[in-house]
Amino acid sequence: MTESTIHTSDQGLNAGYDHYEVSGTQVPFYYAAPSGKTGLPVVLVVQEIFGLHEYIADVCRRFAHRGYLAIAPDLYVRQGDASSYTDIPKLMAEIVTRVPHQQIVSDLDGALAWAVANGGDAGRAAITGFCWGGRITWLYCAENPSVKAGVAWYGRLVGQSTELQPRHPVDIAADLKAPVLGLYGAQDSGIPVSTVEEMQQALAAAASGGNAAAAASQIHLYPEAPHAFHADYRPGYRAADAADGFERTLRWFASHGVA
Repeated sequence: MTESTIHTSDQGLNAGYDHYEVSGTQVPFYYAAPSGKTGLPVVLVVQEIFGLHEYIADVCRRFAHRGYLAIAPDLYVRQGDASSYTDIPKLMAEIVTRVPHQQIVSDLDGALAWAVANGGDAGRAAITGFCWGGRITWLYCAENPSVKAGVAWYGRLVGQSTELQPRHPVDIAADLKAPVLGLYGAQDSGIPVSTVEEMQQALAAAASGGNAAAAASQIHLYPEAPHAFHADYRPGYRAADAADGFERTLRWFASHGVA
């Protein structure tokens, strides 16, 4: 994993690692929030396939400097340490595909509960995620009605159903409880534009069926962006698109009452 190009200071923030308990498991997390403030809007930050590492922590600090209590749990804690892997197919086979959907939901519920108990406003909660976390963002917005908005960064939209991961974003459009903004790259070789169009069709069908969250959801496609264009430590990083996407995220949250 290469060095990040962005290092956000924790000056003026309460930030660091801690843990909460879910069904007897201690779930580690990183959090950041403006110092000395309560009643803060909350944003759940969901990791990439590479787990909870410094880039994700830095994203939390970026949100905190914009007034949020940001929290990023380690959603692989029961399956293994993603940072010890250098081979992506092996990481996918040994950790990522072994994480049950319901475990993810429960751990995110736990993160939200911790945030609310530690200065967050239960009525102003949102979620965002990157890569693997982008997919989870779509799914969680169909699970927890406490979440008011989501922003999914290049999360996979379609896939094979398994016992542990039975549904994908394209399958849950009609179940959305919060509107999602999807941020995708047209040059993403792993998430073809055709699957983005498939998701747009699913959202349109759900909207015509009366789902207000699906009707309010949007997808923005960056014409020249590859996968992981927000990840400043990866080759696909595109500074202008990343900055634009972050500002879109903040506007999206604010427009749905999370600011």
